Order: sequence, then structure tokens, then C-alpha cells
Amino acid sequence: MVDFRLGEEQEALRASVRDFAVEQVAPVIADHYEHKTFPYDLVRQMGKMGLFGLPFPEEFGGMGGDYFALCIALEELARVDSSVAVTLEAAVSLGAMPIYRFGTAEQKEQWLPRLATGEALAGFGLTEPGTGSDAAGTTTRAVLDETTNEWVINGTKAFITNSGTDITCLVTVMAVTGVNPDGSKELSTIIVPSGTPGFTVAPGYSKVGWCASDTHELSFDDVRVPAGNLLGERGRGFAQFLRILDEGRIAIAALSVGLAQGCVDESVKYANQRTAFGQTIGNYQAVQFMIADMELRAHTARLGYYDAASRMLAGDDFKRYAAIAKLNASNAAMENSRWATQVHGGYGFMNESAVGRFYRDAKILEIGEGTSEVQRMLIARGLGL
Repeated sequence: MVDFRLGEEQEALRASVRDFAVEQVAPVIADHYEHKTFPYDLVRQMGKMGLFGLPFPEEFGGMGGDYFALCIALEELARVDSSVAVTLEAAVSLGAMPIYRFGTAEQKEQWLPRLATGEALAGFGLTEPGTGSDAAGTTTRAVLDETTNEWVINGTKAFITNSGTDITCLVTVMAVTGVNPDGSKELSTIIVPSGTPGFTVAPGYSKVGWCASDTHELSFDDVRVPAGNLLGERGRGFAQFLRILDEGRIAIAALSVGLAQGCVDESVKYANQRTAFGQTIGNYQAVQFMIADMELRAHTARLGYYDAASRMLAGDDFKRYAAIAKLNASNAAMENSRWATQVHGGYGFMNESAVGRFYRDAKILEIGEGTSEVQRMLIARGLGL
């Protein structure tokens, strides 16, 4: 029989991250959220716990675990707060993973030890102001100056997470580097270190949710970096980013499940405390059914990302299952945040309450790392349509 229970080491990881989230994140995150400040102290603590290095080998400063271990940590963090969870998710699956998957030995040696310990963060420079779901429509360009052996980059990227913190060290940028024989754009990935002349980080966005995470627009004005900053093969940038996004959808599914489960946690606690008409509201069947449905969504969504992660780690084709997991889990997060707010009534509409933040954070899960519509397209294609 298939056993969906966590192993001993996995359960120990889950418990330690859960304790950290409850004891360290929960008491301070509302203030960060309200003032839109980045939680550097929490990031440092997560670094000391080894969370940024969970899926990376020890030789690069990692913990020698796997991608599923990262997902377990993301779920437990998101049960309390999604800003902290997405900081970890983007730092590992979007920031460090391209270096690990496609970097040269020298690039890995230069960047991974700091990224895997959380001493530094990296951004994933894919989305542009005019190209979201249509990533192949990238307009940022990089021209190789053969005289100086440098890439000269011009363009703009939008909505890039972890791109403007005090500890951001690089952004991987997808750019047009030429034309393929069939006339299509040749897309490549180039490492741009923070502080490179011409690389400008705009002020942080004013966001509906994820208010304690770091997100910026980036501009590149004749930015020059060595030719050796090419990440992987020239012309393989789009394929590289698609691989990273496929993996990242499993991580976002785990984060979404955490938010969905957090809605259950908070609703059960509140329903057992809040009294109306002479008894706690948890005694009313209408409230019980709301919370039961929320638990149903969280549980089934969890099984979805467990399945996708297991297929990925087994080396199977997991693209369709990652899309299923992401679509289902983001739907669960959105629905659960809605009903958790309903259970909490007026208090649920306050930013000081966890469910108020959950409600604001949930929507982006149906957009980031591939919209729900894109996930349906991927599922349909996987079925041969």
C-alpha cells in the first residue's frame, strides 16, 4: 500500500519548522506586514536552521535533503505566514536552484554556499511588464560584445521576488541573445550580480498581500557582465526557466496547502472561543460544516503535492502533476481564506488577525508561477489535447 505518512526525519523537520513558525514568526509578522518591512531577523534564523539549504548537497553548504523536505518546510511556514514562506520558496526554488541545476562548477562554487545558508538571496528575472504568462515574448536583450567579451543587457523585469533586499546578491535574467534558425527568439539566461552599473532596482511595490516579502521592478541600462556569466547553454534559457517553474509549482502548492491549513487552524481555535446566543459558535452545524469543508480541501490538496513531489524525485515526468497540484492547492487556499474570514466575522477583516492576512495573501497563489489558466492548459496538453 502507498503510505502518505511522513518518515521520522521528515516529521522531525516538520515539527521544528512548526515550532519556529509559532514561536518566532507569529509574534512579529503582523508588525512587519503592517509596515511592509522585510523580516531580516527571521531570514537569519531560517538560515541557521538550514532551511535555505534543504535540497542542496553538503558540499555547497546545503543540508543534503531533497525538494520534498523544502515543501514540508514551506507548508509549515505558510500555516502561520505566507510572506516568510514565499521568501524561502523564491530564494531556494527560483533563486538558488537555477545556479544548482544549470551552473558551471565555478558558478556553483562562487554563489551556492551563500545562497544555501541564507546569507544571500537571489532573484528570478523572468516576468516583464508586458510578458507574464507569455514568457517567450521576452523583450529584454543581451548582446555579446566580442571586443570586451561581455554581455550588454537592456530591458526591464517586473514583480521579481527577493530582488532588492540588503542581502540580494544576484538576479538570473532571461534575455534575447539572438535569432534561432527557424526565426524564433534565442533566449538565454545570464547572471547579473547586484550593484552592477546600470542595474537599477525600483522602489518596492505596494501590494495587496505578501506585504512582508520583497518585490521590485528591475531595469537594465547597458548593463555589462562577463561572458562567463551565461548560465547553462546559450539558447536554452526558456527551457531552463520552464524546468524551474515546473518544480516551483510543487513548492507553491505546498505553500498554498499551508495557507489552507492555517485557515483551518485559526477557524477551529476561534470557533471554540467565540460565543453567540449562549454557546460557542463551534457548536453550530453551519460553522462545523464550513470548517469540515476547509479541512477537506487542505487534506486533498496536500496529497496532490505529495504525489507530484514523489514523481519529480523518482525522475518521472511530473509536469502535469505539478500543474494539478498547484491548481488544486491554490484553489483550496483561496476558498479556505474566504470561509475562514466568514467564520471570524468582523475580526477576520482586520489585518491584525491571521485570517485577514491569509485572505489578502491567497489570491496571488492563483497567479504567481503560472496562472490557474496556464495550469489548465498544461493539464490539457498532458492529456494529449
